[in-house]
Amino acid sequence: MIRASIVLTITYLGIAFTRLPGVNIDRPSAAFTGAVLMVLLGVLTFPQAVGAIDFNTIALLLGMMVLISALRQAGFFDLLARRSLSYAQTPTRLLVVVGVATGVFSAFLVNDVVVLLFTPVVIQACRRMRLNPVPFLLAEAMASNIGSTATVVGNPQNMLIGIRSGISFSRFFTHLAPIAALSLLVLIAVLWLFYRRQFQAWRAGTADPVLEAGARPDGRSLRTLVPLLVVTLILFFLSSFIGLQVPLIALGIAAAVLLLARVRPSEVIRGVDWVLLLFFAGLFIVIEGARQAGVLEFLLQRITLEPNLGGIFSVNVYSALISQVVSNVPLTILIIPLIQHVPSDMLWLSLAAGATLGGNATLIGAVSNIIVAEGAAREGVRLPFLEFLRVGLVVTALTVALAVGGLALQLWLGLVR
Repeated sequence: MIRASIVLTITYLGIAFTRLPGVNIDRPSAAFTGAVLMVLLGVLTFPQAVGAIDFNTIALLLGMMVLISALRQAGFFDLLARRSLSYAQTPTRLLVVVGVATGVFSAFLVNDVVVLLFTPVVIQACRRMRLNPVPFLLAEAMASNIGSTATVVGNPQNMLIGIRSGISFSRFFTHLAPIAALSLLVLIAVLWLFYRRQFQAWRAGTADPVLEAGARPDGRSLRTLVPLLVVTLILFFLSSFIGLQVPLIALGIAAAVLLLARVRPSEVIRGVDWVLLLFFAGLFIVIEGARQAGVLEFLLQRITLEPNLGGIFSVNVYSALISQVVSNVPLTILIIPLIQHVPSDMLWLSLAAGATLGGNATLIGAVSNIIVAEGAAREGVRLPFLEFLRVGLVVTALTVALAVGGLALQLWLGLVR
């Protein structure tokens, strides 16, 4: 148990510190090293380590990454972002468009990819309108987390929860999409209140809101890829009715992309985030070693694992708080073994809501936040930690409270057990 505890601690310290400036370690290397140490120190045998990897989650991630890589190379996301932002003619309208567009797209396309491609376009729109880009970058980062709460494929932690819990795509969406939609409205309202003086000081006619044309999308590829994307979403919703698992659907669509799309398959495969897959595999092994050694038992004394109001509150708040230390993906993998034997969908939904919405509290609370900050820095825009914290704490407190209330209401109405 001591060896497993040491490895778990070292791994999570590595994951936490990788998000600090000047630290020469990254998340995949911390998880990979921890996984290797679990085997070398005898906590797990090599076959046990291989068996600990959840290949259903890896398959779902891989399938979605292939589709997203092809869409990105065909110019789909750039076209999407520019078309969305072209409707914004005032600061308030731009705020609404950024929040809603980012949130909606993040629900169905992994949020990290959405913010990666939206960030430079948002900054360009702000420059054309002579606006401070920080409020809109905050809207983008936080809306990506909120929107991704709605579906199994919105973010990596929801993929984990969907696979392990067995909750269908449609049921997951039914329970959490209303909470995500209301949380988006809360986010837009909070940001408008924080920055209303800047918005009100803006004068029409002082800027040209038309975005510059980007690289021309590959129309021939998009005519194949967009229908495949639509078919993917339809099959996800119907998965429980047609008897196909979501990971198998994702892999089937990925195969179709490689065979039918006009994007070069080698370029699509090169665009897959293999580092993230390694990170997941390493974390699965580390957590399994800690579980078998009994290291996770102490957490059972600090979190209520009952399908009632106390459990909803405990899982949501605990997830939101701890995600500030280790980020929401490793947090989810850490908590899953604690609730996987509890016969309740409510705790799984609480974990999805708390871990994802909690990522909005600080700049290091979610990977998507870091992506926005780094993308802004490349464009010469600084996203201040304290300014993010000032807004993020308010947004997180309100949206987590909304999630607790919304899930408690569904439990009281008998809509979920």
